This record gives sequence, C-alpha cells and structure tokens, in this order.
Amino acid sequence: MTPAGRTRWIGIAGSVALIAAIVVASLIPANMQLRTGMGWLTEHFLACFAVTALFCLAWPRPLLVGGALMVFSGALETLQGLTPDRVPDLPTALAGAAGAVCAALLATLVIQARQRLRAKRRA
Repeated sequence: MTPAGRTRWIGIAGSVALIAAIVVASLIPANMQLRTGMGWLTEHFLACFAVTALFCLAWPRPLLVGGALMVFSGALETLQGLTPDRVPDLPTALAGAAGAVCAALLATLVIQARQRLRAKRRA
C-alpha cells in the first residue's frame, strides 16, 4: 500500500471514529453527559464548528462537508427524540447547523487565500 493510500484509510477510519463518538455522546442519557456550562446553543455551535473544521482539513470541499454536517446536526437532534430523557430542539439543531456553515465558509476563504498566494508566488 502506498503512503497516500495508507493516509487515506487512516483519515477514513478517524472520520468514522469521530462520527461514532459524536453519535454516542449525543444519545447517551442526559445525566451522563459532560457539560461546559456555556449553554446548549453555544456548545452545539462550537462542537459543529470544530468537527466541520477537522473534516475540512481532510477533504478540501468545505461547502460539501458543511452541508453534510448541517444535515447530520439536524438528524442527531431528531434522533434525540427517540431517547426517553430528551426532547429534540429546533434552535439547538439550528445552532449546530450554523456552526457547520461558519466553519465551511471560513475553510473556503482559507483555501481560496492559499490558492491566490500560491498563484502570486508562481507569477
């Protein structure tokens, strides 16, 4: 296996592990969750922002990643309705989606800035 192929599989395995950890953390009983004290909306925004930023490092298509994680954020919030001690909350899902969008837009700006800088260096 080539180093590029190995790196790709490591990235895929890490992504699957991260998604599994997020799903487990989102669906465990509420009394077992760790809270930062910043509030639900802030925690969801920051968590989705961080996850989207990490995924954008792996895949250089940030708008696609951001859109997928927006849907994932809403789906996780909906799945919380299946747990006996939680209620799905639209503002919380929207806060997570906003975090994903902000990180995707920031990643897009960074990628474009890097491309322009490289083009200037070549010229």
